[in-house]
Amino acid sequence: MKKYQSIKGFYDVLPEQQKYWRFFYEKAYQILDRYAYQEIKLPLVESTDLYIHSVGQQTDIVEKEMYSWQDSLNQDRLTLRPEGTAGCVRAVIENNLTYNGPIRLFYHGPMFRHENVQKGRQRQFNQLGIEAFGFPEPLVDAEMICLLHDFWKELGLKNIELHINNIGDPNERSEYRKQLIKYFEQHKDQLDEDASRRLHSNPMRILDSKNPKMQSIIDHAPKFVDGMSGASKTHFEKVLGYLEQQNIPYTINKNLVRGLDYYNRTVFEWVSNDLGSQGTVAGGGRYDYLIGSMCNTEIPAFGVGIGIERIILLLEQLDHVQNYSQPSVYLVNMGPSVDEFTLQVANVLRNQGISTSMNIGSTSFKSQLKKADKSGASFAIIIGDDEVKKKVVQIKLLRKTMDQQEVLLNNIVDFIKNNAH
Repeated sequence: MKKYQSIKGFYDVLPEQQKYWRFFYEKAYQILDRYAYQEIKLPLVESTDLYIHSVGQQTDIVEKEMYSWQDSLNQDRLTLRPEGTAGCVRAVIENNLTYNGPIRLFYHGPMFRHENVQKGRQRQFNQLGIEAFGFPEPLVDAEMICLLHDFWKELGLKNIELHINNIGDPNERSEYRKQLIKYFEQHKDQLDEDASRRLHSNPMRILDSKNPKMQSIIDHAPKFVDGMSGASKTHFEKVLGYLEQQNIPYTINKNLVRGLDYYNRTVFEWVSNDLGSQGTVAGGGRYDYLIGSMCNTEIPAFGVGIGIERIILLLEQLDHVQNYSQPSVYLVNMGPSVDEFTLQVANVLRNQGISTSMNIGSTSFKSQLKKADKSGASFAIIIGDDEVKKKVVQIKLLRKTMDQQEVLLNNIVDFIKNNAH
């Protein structure tokens, strides 16, 4: 018989891991509500041309990583979303969401990229995207960074550093592009295949290379932030000033350009020292010109994508995430004759918001007590024929040294709540 397995890069999230995901989402919703962001849900499939136009033809995503195909019915070129911003921008334009002024949005869900599988980097991965539309001011850059800083604290994460840079506006980058081409042409023999291919089409992406053999020439390459002036410089100085005012430490990473073509001015990443080479847990920046390139209205924007799997890896290293599926009460019953009464007790508890697991099937008393203890429950409620006749239960406190007690059916909820801690 054929054995079926998950496809490489696509994986199951098992029940014992779900507590980290649930914890992540609960804290995410709390922080996003606090900052007054609204949720939007986006489709998994978009037009391939949308990503080519927005992300950029010369990016790794478009060149190597997209899951694309041609629809057999209408011959449309379609792609499983490799990132969230392009689809969110499409939705903002299509639904005229900025009609009444600026808007703050967030979304979450799976993304798909055909790339090398590594720890925390799968072909199906999940992102939380946060986008602000209609805000040209540097204050929104700082606000979103503050949001993330608060989010890490809510999650209990440490050792996450903010790296930030400014890459200017498109008109400013034309001169900078010439400087980079001239510089890297002088070191052509040290460029790898990707860098050589991008030398004249997208030389800034060379700065983003992780090839250790090229780090020396990259470190000595001209940096935009060193020579910037005018509006870009003023914008960046204000962002950094806000961060300093809020006591958010940062490192200016002059090689940071991000991997997508739509960014301008502020770009940033949050990097953890606890994840090895795949240390970036969130990244984003300003993209003031993307919407204008897709419609007749220019709308400034700022956004970030959070890699949820990488945050889960960090949460797994901690011990403060509770098991949401762990019951408070485990019902031990002494055979089919007490099933109806056991179900009645279970429903009384559940209707009062008490998490309850109930034994089903013929299992020995000793085995049931072992299961009750293993479940993590604080209470084992024991029900036999005598208990049914007397309308009582026997309650054993599994995490405290206390004698088993007989409790009337009408008093069970009060007893559980009074002895819960």
